[in-house]
Order: sequence, then C-alpha cells, then structure tokens
Amino acid sequence: MYLALRELRFAKARYSLIAVIMLLVAFLVLFVTGLAKGLAYDNAASIQNQAATHYLLEQGAEHRFTRSKVDASLLDQATAIVGEGKAEPFGLAMTTVIPKGMSQKLDVTLMGVNPAGWLAPQVVSGEGIAAASPSGTVLVDRKLADAGVKLGTVLVDQASGLSWTVSGFVKNESFSHSAVVVMNLQDWAKLQAVKPAIGGAAGEGVRYSAVALQATKAQSEQLAAAFGGKAEFISKSDAVSAIPGYKEEQGSLLMMIVFLFVISAFVLAVFFYVITIQKTSQFGILKAIGTRTRYLIQSVTLQVLVLAIGSLAISCAVVLALAAVLPSGMPFQLTGATLTFTCLAFILMSVLGSLLSVWQVVRVDALDAIGRSAA
Repeated sequence: MYLALRELRFAKARYSLIAVIMLLVAFLVLFVTGLAKGLAYDNAASIQNQAATHYLLEQGAEHRFTRSKVDASLLDQATAIVGEGKAEPFGLAMTTVIPKGMSQKLDVTLMGVNPAGWLAPQVVSGEGIAAASPSGTVLVDRKLADAGVKLGTVLVDQASGLSWTVSGFVKNESFSHSAVVVMNLQDWAKLQAVKPAIGGAAGEGVRYSAVALQATKAQSEQLAAAFGGKAEFISKSDAVSAIPGYKEEQGSLLMMIVFLFVISAFVLAVFFYVITIQKTSQFGILKAIGTRTRYLIQSVTLQVLVLAIGSLAISCAVVLALAAVLPSGMPFQLTGATLTFTCLAFILMSVLGSLLSVWQVVRVDALDAIGRSAA
C-alpha cells in the first residue's frame, strides 16, 4: 500500500491523465445507463406501474395490447379462477388528440380502466373521474402540461371525434413514449362504438384489449391450462417486452454500455501495461532485495482501484447533479440499485483490465531486469 500511494504522489501528471480518461469513460457509462433505464421506463411506465401480475389477450395478438380484443366472457372465466376483485378489464389504444382551441396535435395512448379498481393510477392534481356513469372526463399524464394542456382542457379525438375534459393529472403514465389519457370503462365502451350494460357493468358487445390479473403461482398454472389455445396468457414482463420497439431500443443501448465497459478495460490495460514495462527494471530491483511478487501485484491492483473508485465518485456526483437539472421531458432514470450495480461492474472491469500488468509483473526476472538496467 505504501509503495502504491507513494508512486501515485510522485507521478501525479501521469496518473492524473489516466484518472481523467477513466472519469470521462465512467461518466459516459453512467449517463448512457441512466438514459437506457429512462427510455425503458418511459416506453412501458403504465404497464410496469400496474399491480397486475399477468394478462389475458386475444389468441394471435403476439403479446401486444394494441392487437388484442377480448370480451366480457373472458373476464368472467378468469374471475372464476383468480377470485372476485382479482381480474379487471383493461383497454388500450393509441390515437391523436387535439386540445380544443389549439392547432397542435398530440399523440397519446388511451387507457380504459375502472377508476375504483387497482389498475387506476393515482391522481396527483385535480380531481379523479367517476366510475359508474359516462362522465366524459379523463386523467392525463403530466407530460401533456408541457404542451399547454390544463385542467378543464377539452381533448378532441381525431379518429372518433369524441371529446373529453381533463379533470386531473397523473404522473409516470406513458406507453410507447406517448402520454397516457385515462378514462373510465363507460367512456371506453363509447369509444368502441358499443353500448355499455345498465348499471355500469360491461355489456355483451364491449371489447377490451386485455384482462389484467393478480394471480398466484398456482393460479397462473391453472389459468395457463384453462386458456391454452383460447387466449394468450402472459406475464407482465412478456407484455413489456412486446411493446413495439422496446427490445430493439434496449438492445442497442445495452450493446453501447457493454462496449463502453470493454473499452474502459482496454484503455486501462494499455496504460498500466506501458507503465509496467517502463518500470521493469525497478520491479527487478525490488524483487532482488526481497520484495515479494504478491506485494508488487497488490501495489498495481491498489493503484487501479484508487483511480477507478476516485473517478467513479466524481462521475457519480456529476451525473446526479446533471440529472437534477435535466428537462422533465428527458427520459433519464438512475436508481440507487442501478447506480450501485454499474459502479461495481466498472470497478470489476477495471481490475480485469489490470491483469495484463499483473502478468507482466509476475514475469519480471530480477537478474535479467538488473542486467538490462546496468547495461
């Protein structure tokens, strides 16, 4: 430890250059990781935030809500297995709305749920929507506030011509990078151009995108057996992965992150390998006077750890400070768990990058090194 720290103090310029490069690479890794997590969450926030564990979709929908249409009979069959209150109808459709009095068109996702059920998001401002009667009011994600949507704004659906009044705002509700507009099941039925049953229950002709379920492991096995060949029974993770562009987007960003880790390991390996070669004679002399190879390996590894941890600490501070001032519309998310895992992975890659230098230290022959030094 003494040798490692003493050398870091002696060759400040050399190791500062390495530290700056590691800092920049670490910052890039953390920022891209936060961007990848933010894009993933923005793409599927409405599904991830739901308390559902599984979904029933139309057979052949390929796990996509926008391709699925199911009726109330499927809801009744699922309820018989999971129990009352554990199955809820769920409608989802993508469309374009125009705020009344404005010319701007907004791409949104319409989501039909029971406002009194466990699928309904929490209202953060304004008032909730009624569950028992067609109210013509909706909840919208706070992103739409940046586009000028306010409480009382009337949204006109470009496709159907129906209009809804904004009664409240929710947060973190998006699907396929579009803000979500939440309506009750009666308004959803009206949107589907069918008549809901008297008393607020779904009528015979009402069709939804899926049936959301809260199922135990035993119930999920029973559901899979009961609906095999009749409907698609999928988990929440399957539903998220099937969102258009989700896997492709995350795959590209994951490849970038992996390459950044590999590049950081190679850069560190090259720098320390060159430095180790330059110090071959010094290592030889140290070995000749009785210094153990293990001590020299620990010295090199400690230098790598000090530089990696120091660079990460500064990078984390910079990234977190930057995240605090980023625009609210920018999808960036870096949780404590993600930050910890990324930092540990970066330190591990840094240590792996130092193995080439360690191998060179092990190969140093004391007599040979002293001979070259004398020559």
